[in-house]
Amino acid sequence: MAQALELFRDPVLGTSWGELDAIKNSGRLGGKLHVDVDLGYPVDGVGDSYGSAVANWIDEPSIELQLRFRPPETTALRGVRNVIAVASGKGGVGKSTVAVNLALGLAKAGAKVGLLDADIYGPSQGVMLGIPAGKRPSVKDEKFFEPVRTHGIEAISMSMLVTERTPMVWRGPMASGALQQLLNQTLWGDVDYLVVDMPPGTGDIQLTLSQQVTLGGAVIVTTPQDIALADARKGIEMFAKVDVPILGVVENMSYFVCDECGKKHQIFGSEGGARVASEYDTQTLGAFPLDLRLRELTDAGTPPTAIDPSGEIGGMFVDCARLTAGVHWAKSRKAAPAPTISMD
Repeated sequence: MAQALELFRDPVLGTSWGELDAIKNSGRLGGKLHVDVDLGYPVDGVGDSYGSAVANWIDEPSIELQLRFRPPETTALRGVRNVIAVASGKGGVGKSTVAVNLALGLAKAGAKVGLLDADIYGPSQGVMLGIPAGKRPSVKDEKFFEPVRTHGIEAISMSMLVTERTPMVWRGPMASGALQQLLNQTLWGDVDYLVVDMPPGTGDIQLTLSQQVTLGGAVIVTTPQDIALADARKGIEMFAKVDVPILGVVENMSYFVCDECGKKHQIFGSEGGARVASEYDTQTLGAFPLDLRLRELTDAGTPPTAIDPSGEIGGMFVDCARLTAGVHWAKSRKAAPAPTISMD
């Protein structure tokens, strides 16, 4: 029985629970098998389906499966266990839309989440989260920002510190300094994941972030068209140069579903994200449609993952978020331990 449990393949990662060292306790009590499993990705809403799958796997009529979320800890940033960057090589691919819905998906799956808008010149997360114009984060001890809490997550953005009509007419070092302030002077409330919405490109902000904090990984957002894929490759190469693991690729605007006939139309090409993922030995974390509701709801400050996480689009983002967290966990387990320094 124990061996069969060890061989059960995790529904998110496809890796056996034995390899993941996930099974903590198992035994019979009152004629029923009880199994305690610790997983490094959020598990809200999957207990029943996992219980049925395990029962079928080991040929038990029923089991009592206790799933527990035990996030890894890969960064020393105050109040944060893990930092995940959401990036793209170019603008216009829906990176910020993916970032906010990914953060909300992690929260709906059972994690405590923060969202940092690192796009200093073009911040948009305040609008996407429905934070009223003029609402400012509280300041503690005249030094620290307290992030704004909305839709069950914490968030900070330059859009919460200036008006929507105020341009950031700054040189690179000034923008980098602003990012450092947002990183180091925000009082995150012990969050499992800090999702960072990066600006497009491979410039100062990306370098500053990789130098200031330990990134648990990066998610690359692209559309299927060749010009976007070329820039996505540059983004992946940039993170490789600063030793940040790539968690996977999200293909946005992957297809359009016709209202009349229900047929999928691949307007910008097909499987471009999958090709790039294959080139860099990573995976596709999700493929999202060109969908009017996604655009309208997110622009209105009510992202679909916040208001309808079990709906079609919201459910896709929750699944994407759980997979992203799972891949991050798996990579953190394989990371080389830090060297030991001894003084003689």
